[in-house]
Amino acid sequence: MNEVKHKLNIGFGITGSFCTHAKIKEVIADMKDNYNIYPVFSKNVCSLDSRFGKASDFIFDIENITGNKGIYTIPEAEPIGPKKLFDVLVIAPCTGNTLAKLTNGITDSAVLMAAKAHLRNERPLIISIATNDAMGINFRNIGTLFNTKNIYFVPFGQDDCVKKHNSLVAHVRLIPETIEKAIEGKQIQPVIQSPF
Repeated sequence: MNEVKHKLNIGFGITGSFCTHAKIKEVIADMKDNYNIYPVFSKNVCSLDSRFGKASDFIFDIENITGNKGIYTIPEAEPIGPKKLFDVLVIAPCTGNTLAKLTNGITDSAVLMAAKAHLRNERPLIISIATNDAMGINFRNIGTLFNTKNIYFVPFGQDDCVKKHNSLVAHVRLIPETIEKAIEGKQIQPVIQSPF
């Protein structure tokens, strides 16, 4: 008799780094058949239009792809902990701003509250970084989180080592594999990968 595999409930926190949103949308579309995906949006994602598109269009697309209404506010994110809503929480893209606040326990957005609430259950939190200051002021934050229990990183590399020396961006296509390893309590390796 074949054992039926439980379909994981994945929280998917989406912050700024608007240039990566098209790739994030593709990854979520690829993942939707294998996972139940519940989007969590930062305030900037909800409210800021950019040269990469309108906020309302992006949110509509993500909710349509996942089939689930997003979480937009801190009060909406708080029940994630006590109700144990997610098996895994992914933050992708995770900006330098979000990275720094997460490291220092600041919960002033829906995504950060989701992370705090989720971590209280000692379940995997996966970081998919996209920041121009990863090897600058945020380097210490990456180091701190890398050594924090239940936090895992999607493998990353320098996206433009000539023009943006301190910039690192995760290889988002590896999010599903990172999830599967994290469920086993393992960090996917190698963490530093290139080229883009």
